[in-house]
Amino acid sequence: MRTLRIALAQMNPTVGDLSGNLHRITTWIREAKKAKADLIIFPELAVTGSPPEDLLLKPQFVKDTVRALNKITQACRGVVAVVGYVEQGNRRDAHSSRTSNTSAGQPTLYNTAALIADRKLLGQYRKWHLSDKGGFDERRYFSPGQRLPLLVVNGVTIGVTICDDICLSEGPARIQAAAGAEVLIAIDASPFHIGSSRSREQMLVARARENGVMVAYTNMVGGQDEQVFDGSSVVLDQSGKVIARSHAFQEELLVADLTMDAGSRGRMRREGRAAGARNTVSVVDRLVVKGKTIKKNMRIRIVPMVAELLDEIDAVYRALVLAVKDYARKNGFTQVVIGLSGGVDSAVTAAIAVDALGATHVHGLFMPSPYTSPESEEDVVALAQCLGIDVNTIPITPTFDAYRRSLTPSFVGCAEDATEENLQARIRGTLLMAVSNKFGYLVLTTGNKSEMSVGYSTLYGDMAGGFAVIKDVPKTMVYELARFRNGLGPSPVILTRILDRPPTAELRPNQKDEDSLPPYPVLDPILRAYVEDDRSPDEIVEAGFDRATVLRVVGMVDRSEFKRQQAPIGAKVTPRAFGKSRRMPITNGYRNTQS
Repeated sequence: MRTLRIALAQMNPTVGDLSGNLHRITTWIREAKKAKADLIIFPELAVTGSPPEDLLLKPQFVKDTVRALNKITQACRGVVAVVGYVEQGNRRDAHSSRTSNTSAGQPTLYNTAALIADRKLLGQYRKWHLSDKGGFDERRYFSPGQRLPLLVVNGVTIGVTICDDICLSEGPARIQAAAGAEVLIAIDASPFHIGSSRSREQMLVARARENGVMVAYTNMVGGQDEQVFDGSSVVLDQSGKVIARSHAFQEELLVADLTMDAGSRGRMRREGRAAGARNTVSVVDRLVVKGKTIKKNMRIRIVPMVAELLDEIDAVYRALVLAVKDYARKNGFTQVVIGLSGGVDSAVTAAIAVDALGATHVHGLFMPSPYTSPESEEDVVALAQCLGIDVNTIPITPTFDAYRRSLTPSFVGCAEDATEENLQARIRGTLLMAVSNKFGYLVLTTGNKSEMSVGYSTLYGDMAGGFAVIKDVPKTMVYELARFRNGLGPSPVILTRILDRPPTAELRPNQKDEDSLPPYPVLDPILRAYVEDDRSPDEIVEAGFDRATVLRVVGMVDRSEFKRQQAPIGAKVTPRAFGKSRRMPITNGYRNTQS
């Protein structure tokens, strides 16, 4: 009976850090050898990190990427490796491609999986289906591939795909299976959003069942600007049953033994030949790895790890923790500062920061105004004690009074309005940035997606900072995250009073968020329908919402684009976040509020 021991390297690279990524890859190769694996597979674009974006337009970067791959190739002795990297082709490749990004003077680039054995580059798989989803813009950089290599290791025939190539039922996976593949490998750099790991696994189950093959899927892990990669690598048998699954949101080497069932291969050949085999002769390359490169000594069969899939709130919380940890680490920050208000948004942001970086690396700044309640100050002190962080208090009343005195001659005859409220927010933003400049702290902003959607925020005020932790988290979910964090123990860190108090910015006497906005349980579903699902106002009204409220909310969203595009980036956790996955013009005469 033929057995293939496969290792899936769920790796956290840093975009552009070729030497660091090289070190990570060669370290995992050594670990795979210790595990006596026949084959190790790395994520899509493991060498460069993902997405490399316009680094790919730098010729020297592409050359350095190839040099890094050459070093990886030299480390592959006694194990076969599939490694994602950027390949530079030639002009002939571009002209023969189905479609090409290549313009005059531009090299032809491919999103490629290198197939390495015995310190040799046996071949490459170039990604066929290029994606523009989520702002990845692959067609801006890459040309599509045309060949389908079949890698034969220990007598087992393996097909290799990248990311979207395995998503299509009639795509490369079907052709490879019809040509005799018994195992389909999918390497990916697919970012997290709510529900993504479950839907992705369901798709992989479908590919395994319809092709009668085993599927080994490895995904990148880690934070990269607004993207968070969850990993969730998995191995499935021919029936779609999960036989191995890694933990989400952490680096890991997942090792599993695949036992080949000759009957399933024969069934697939019979059922799939008519559907796809006619197309295989011209596009499939068969690459045989000689037996001497594979360890033949006796191995004790391993019991693979099968981690549980996370529920929605658990996954979101872990994604946010990893996003903060990696954004700080990969950009050279060791300390962060947060403006603490006594509200739930800043409390959740602080808890996430502590879990990401440790309490000694998180600093709070409490900046009471004339309208700050005693309860807010008490809650800030209690939160800091529960989290173990230090808090510095800087009252803004003297500065606020000075600003108003300076503006009095210009504001003669004008009643107080949002101008004075925004002054307070901007004073706080200035103080936070001053602390950042003086001590090198990264400012974490605390605004949520509900506020960002409707512009309930202040430019250069509460929006001032380096990373917006909960920018893509609706207000109602912020409360869910707070309760989830309290449940992690050993005792709650966010007081019940913070969760029970009506949300307020405390920028004027007796202010409540609902003075300016619909209640969040009403607002958030409308925002989800309009922002994430692109539903029209009429469709939202038909779903049961008040027409006047819907039109009001839609109008606020449309008018606030100029604010959002000046906001710091933040972690993406919903299917469609403000940022690269939703690109609206600021100057925009279309208003979707007419009916």
